[in-house]
Amino acid sequence: MWTDLKTKAAAVADRHMLELFQTDPDRADTFSVQTGDMRLDYSKTNIDAETRDQLLALAEASTWKAKRDAMFAGAPINDTEGRAVLHTALRNLDGGAVEVDGNDVMPGILDTLARMRAYADAVRGSDVTDVINIGIGGSDLGPAMAVKALAPYHDGPRVHFVSNVDGAHIADTLRGLDARSTLVIVASKTFTTIETMTNARTARAWMKDHGGDPSAQFAALSTNLEKTAEFGIPPERVFGFEDWVGGRYSMWGPIGLGVMIAVGPAAFDAFLRGGQAMDRHFCAAEGVENMPLVHALVGMWHRQVLGHATRAVLPYDQRLALLPAYFQQLEMESNGKSVTMDGKPVPVETGPVVWGAAGTNGQHAFYQLIHQGTDVIPCEFMIAAQGHESELKHHHDLLVANCLAQSEALMTGRSLDAARASVAHKFEGAELERQAAHRVFPGNRPSVTLVYPLLDPETLGMIVALYEHRVFVEGVILGINSYDQWGVELGKELATALQPVVEGTVSAQDKDGSTRGLVDFIHRYRD
Repeated sequence: MWTDLKTKAAAVADRHMLELFQTDPDRADTFSVQTGDMRLDYSKTNIDAETRDQLLALAEASTWKAKRDAMFAGAPINDTEGRAVLHTALRNLDGGAVEVDGNDVMPGILDTLARMRAYADAVRGSDVTDVINIGIGGSDLGPAMAVKALAPYHDGPRVHFVSNVDGAHIADTLRGLDARSTLVIVASKTFTTIETMTNARTARAWMKDHGGDPSAQFAALSTNLEKTAEFGIPPERVFGFEDWVGGRYSMWGPIGLGVMIAVGPAAFDAFLRGGQAMDRHFCAAEGVENMPLVHALVGMWHRQVLGHATRAVLPYDQRLALLPAYFQQLEMESNGKSVTMDGKPVPVETGPVVWGAAGTNGQHAFYQLIHQGTDVIPCEFMIAAQGHESELKHHHDLLVANCLAQSEALMTGRSLDAARASVAHKFEGAELERQAAHRVFPGNRPSVTLVYPLLDPETLGMIVALYEHRVFVEGVILGINSYDQWGVELGKELATALQPVVEGTVSAQDKDGSTRGLVDFIHRYRD
């Protein structure tokens, strides 16, 4: 099927997508999919009806439906680690039982959620002014993104995030805070993550030295009650989650405690319900009506069939500034693999490089490359119909105009004749030709646009779940395991071995020449 799709791609390579709109006046509706109040428009791509049918056939030839049903049922689809994949159960507020190894996990999930609500309400009703969430990876990026995204709903303490083991991060965050009114949440499933625990110990020493009480002002998001007790955190302030919740999928549960404290339990429940709504759509909608499926197939057309190596995520919302980085982790840690489930090489390219920034800032940074560079970069725009600042409607109108204009410009481009006409009043002859050449936009560059009424907690939940399921579909079609991440392990092991070398207590003589030279340089300048 990959061969057929690549043959199709070669056959339409020179076709301008504007031709598709000319031959199908209803293309914008035909090549959009909607669920609830959210619409995904993929009409500004070179996908036609035949191509879409081929992509759907590719999906149907895979086990994606069976795998989807197995995931929601609690089967161990993460088979390299022998685990279920049940972040969906964390937002299963109105669903039935979900069994893992014959045991219904929903009572425990709902009990933990109730404990989180009670604790969040207690913190929000106390003298706590600031909360520091200390974590890394999935224990940091998701909740940090969500807290920023939901700023209009903040009515609790200020929530800060520390992740980097670089001392500058914890030092800059602590500076200016009152240790007596600060709560520290340590987020580490095992409570052994070296970066997180290094920062946690620094925060504990700071609190003790500045008049706070670490025994009362620390909470933990962890399953290791022995380690949390050793650290001085009592069990009533420990919120755990099972190993069937992967780090980058974990903010729906205890890892989202900081979000709940910032916006309140009701708004956090709305976030969960948004994710649950997308889950139900994903499980019920068929074919071209299934938004995560379509989103995945469009992405695979661009990456695996056309060979575009990167994907730009471009939310036109300043509060979604961390969303590209969050989706970067979601996609690249999940599908950055090179072997299939049976250990054989994947026959096509796997995950793209995911990157981006909030509009309109990106327009003044990297859109030049997107519009006129030599590589085609598929773009994914996001825009709300309205902003929260009703008194600044003219700002939002300009924002929307810019978002829609960028996708239009990527599609239409500017021909040499049009470029020549735009500067004919300034130049002539050879100079006119030279100047015009610089103003040509190739166009015919693909984009999709996700549009929704307002960025509220429910909508954010739908967006995140949409991308989670999109990654799942891509992974199943590629035949890889999207839920392990062995690629991060080797660096961790080597870092542990290198720490005493860097400290100077162990010789670097058994290391390669480059590493020895770098360590020698660092030691020399430290001395």
